[in-house]
Amino acid sequence: MAEKTTRYRIGYALAPKKIQTFIQPSLLNLANQRGIDLVPIQLTKPLIDQIPFDCIIHKLPDPEWTNQLKDLLAHHPNVVVIDNPDAIERVHSRVTMLEAVSNLKPPPELSIEVPRQVFVESPHSLLSAASEGLNFPVIAKPLLANGSAGSHQMYLVLDGEGLGELKLSPPFVLQEFVNHGGVIFKVYVAGRHIQCVKRRSLPDISPEKLGTTEKVIPFSQISNVAALDYPSDDESSDGAELPPSEFVNEVGNQLRQGLKLNLFNFDMIRDSRNGGRYLIIDINYFPGFAKMPSYETILTDFFLDVVKKSTDK
Repeated sequence: MAEKTTRYRIGYALAPKKIQTFIQPSLLNLANQRGIDLVPIQLTKPLIDQIPFDCIIHKLPDPEWTNQLKDLLAHHPNVVVIDNPDAIERVHSRVTMLEAVSNLKPPPELSIEVPRQVFVESPHSLLSAASEGLNFPVIAKPLLANGSAGSHQMYLVLDGEGLGELKLSPPFVLQEFVNHGGVIFKVYVAGRHIQCVKRRSLPDISPEKLGTTEKVIPFSQISNVAALDYPSDDESSDGAELPPSEFVNEVGNQLRQGLKLNLFNFDMIRDSRNGGRYLIIDINYFPGFAKMPSYETILTDFFLDVVKKSTDK
């Protein structure tokens, strides 16, 4: 008689747009073949009435959902929740999201850090930001990084005069812009599974360009600003060398432990002036994993890691 295959039930609570992009038929089919049933959690019903789940994955901004999740954990501590709401909340603020980077220990020949940044809490603190040692240009980013439309409203500020023209209401952060060859490395982390891809980014900005361009440029318009010589995808990223895989994996694993998160990605750049200097400029919880090559295999492997570790306890 054939041995019955163990099946695992993973519930997901995601916004409709995230379901559309993440819960693809290809992921459902592969997970099903490997013994995983991905089950939508009904948000109109009490969560505690929908168990059993071997694991829950979620990304919802609703405080009521967070309360239900905490209540479930209080009564059913064996249910694995990916990830803890308090840990997720820390990366929703651009003031606290990068704090864990300071504790990373890269190989001796490489460095990993964050650009200098200043928190602007009010219009008054904006006036003093220019005197806090910031080197221009800077990027103005909303404080909240929760995936909302407003969290992506960013501006490139080319000099101190540009701060007066900035159409972004506090609170926000000003982060020093570091020339990085027009390439950004997006590192996706799903537990121990880590993958790095390269994408087009803002081009390097020379001192000459600082004196001839606009003072403030919305990110949405940068691709149309001829003075910045914005490169094409091919010119920008195809010839760029990826960071060493051992380095990427080490940073990803250390960051995962420091953040106490399993599903995230981080945006990393390489200093054009120093090829051994890398900087992490943003961290995103539960990003668009479907943009990652072979995301179905990586996520299914991660799910199996989680549920098998739980049942082995």
